Amino acid sequence: MTSTSPVQLRRLTPVLVVERVEPCLHWWIERLGFTLKHQVGDGGALVFGCVEKDGLEVMVQTRASVIAERAEAAAELDGHSVVLFLEVDDLDAVERALGDVPVVTPRHRTFYGSTELYVREPGGNVVGFAQFD
Repeated sequence: MTSTSPVQLRRLTPVLVVERVEPCLHWWIERLGFTLKHQVGDGGALVFGCVEKDGLEVMVQTRASVIAERAEAAAELDGHSVVLFLEVDDLDAVERALGDVPVVTPRHRTFYGSTELYVREPGGNVVGFAQFD
């Protein structure tokens, strides 16, 4: 399939919709070495946060703040699912850094030549790590 669209894309940044921002930011920072880029609070609790590392960026925002901004988003968020897929150089190092994080799919070899591990981050989202030979 050939695209003739003049659209140029610069970056893709996932926004994970979660119940609480703080545990998610801590997970990305403490387990995987991301740094805090932005955070927005509302009465003491965070409603938004953004972390970055090595040119990657992940944003987290509370479900309540998304709905407060756009009421129709409540229906859009029902049943949504996203799996983040990160390619890494050293899966052993990632696995050590993750420690006791809940595993969704244990380490395994794929038919397309990678070794992968899928875990659940504190917001309930699945994050996969893949090392290609």
